[in-house]
Amino acid sequence: MNLNKTNFMIIGIAVFNLAIHLLFHANLEYHRDELLYFSLGNHPDFGYATVPPLIGWIAWFMHSVFGYSLFAVKLFPAILSGALVVVAARITKELGGGTYAQILTAIAIVCMPVGLRAFHLFQPVPIDLFLWTLLLFYTLRYVNSQDKKYLLLLGIVSGIALLNKYLIALLILALLFSFAISAQRSIFKRKALYGGLGIAILILLPNLIWQIANDLPVIGHMQALHDNQLVYVDRVGFIMDQLLMTFSVCFLVLIGFISLLRKKQYRYLAITSAMVLLVLFLLQGKSYYTIGIFPVLIAAGSVSIEKYTSNKLVRIIVPTFVVLITLPALPMGLPIYSEAGLVRYFQELESKYGLEIGRRFEDGTVHSLPQDYADQLGWEELTLITSKAYQAIPEKDKAVIFAENYGQAGAIAVIGKKYGLPEPLSFHESFFYWVPDQFEPPIEYMIYINDEMGDDVGAAFEKIEVAGQISNVNAREYGTNVYVCSKPRLPFIELWQRARERETDPF
Repeated sequence: MNLNKTNFMIIGIAVFNLAIHLLFHANLEYHRDELLYFSLGNHPDFGYATVPPLIGWIAWFMHSVFGYSLFAVKLFPAILSGALVVVAARITKELGGGTYAQILTAIAIVCMPVGLRAFHLFQPVPIDLFLWTLLLFYTLRYVNSQDKKYLLLLGIVSGIALLNKYLIALLILALLFSFAISAQRSIFKRKALYGGLGIAILILLPNLIWQIANDLPVIGHMQALHDNQLVYVDRVGFIMDQLLMTFSVCFLVLIGFISLLRKKQYRYLAITSAMVLLVLFLLQGKSYYTIGIFPVLIAAGSVSIEKYTSNKLVRIIVPTFVVLITLPALPMGLPIYSEAGLVRYFQELESKYGLEIGRRFEDGTVHSLPQDYADQLGWEELTLITSKAYQAIPEKDKAVIFAENYGQAGAIAVIGKKYGLPEPLSFHESFFYWVPDQFEPPIEYMIYINDEMGDDVGAAFEKIEVAGQISNVNAREYGTNVYVCSKPRLPFIELWQRARERETDPF
């Protein structure tokens, strides 16, 4: 990128996007999923129970360099937020946009609510959003230049993206279909296309081997996802969420789609976007699965605004409108307030306007905060209670910490580092793969973390005490208890082996 005036402005907006995500990073705690994904970095592998390996590799690098602090967790997605601004601006340029269109795109990317939320969290989602956008950018570079190197780059990006989330396969298939029925069908005559596909498969191959070696856990994960989450997805809500996720920039998305549909050279992008939306709508996919198509549509919309609007005042009004309409809704995408401020904000939305936006959890219940925010509370308290309980145990080499779900286990694995806590045990998610077969010396104490005492655990120990529980009513884990179990009725290894036999999968 040549550092001309336009590019300096784009870089400035990109840095601003990074900065606002870091500015508010500590208003809440670690997210439940962040605790899981950062824990994966303790066990680098070619696959995990519910995700491909890339997020674990990134976690390993981040905590190797920056440690386990909340800042270390939030830094990588914040960097990606700036990178997305740059790539989206480049897409705008490829579509024929000048300085105004590129700046409008950059501002829109910063203000897009779903982007604000995605880049606040260390998850595969922000990586997916960036890689979808990068993939579409390279298709444009190929279409405009016919340079075969971009087909090879498409293969590399596709392979890396598949190591992040398999969802990118939907975009790849949609692109191939749209190429086949559009003016770009000659792409299938290029050997480089098949070379790129081969590269993608080679990059993904270690993960495929891991999946086969571990009895294809992706199948169990998809079934569990359908049964526990996707079954609650409402198709009308899915459509409404597409507008809410883009909110202040939805007009750019719609204008962009129409403009791409009218341009023969770039019609494949409109077809691809429509296919992604249609398939996810029919399959009851989660609303946010579509977010990877938004940046290119926003870019196309910005180009149209630039082309058909020459009045300087109107050109100023459009980005100003985007910013002004975003500000009142900003807490929906980014926790710019502390916990108490966020609770008041969402209470006022309901009391004044009758809106419960975002507060309906995946299971259909309504709470004081959106699920993503409620999932960022209680973990510090849980880990502190566990630490005090662990420190009180006289023979720590004979003690283990067991957590029922991956959030609890992740809290001990990540936040517990500052307390010197040992690696937790759990049969949930990828922790299932890391439980030991033997213990030496024999275990006499178990710290058990769950919302209630399980019958099997209660029957296994003579002495059980409650060390404390999460007291924050806004936390999704409110009421989760920490128990100290001692005096096992049978040798702990026998109890452990029976428990392992009952647990056949991590879902």
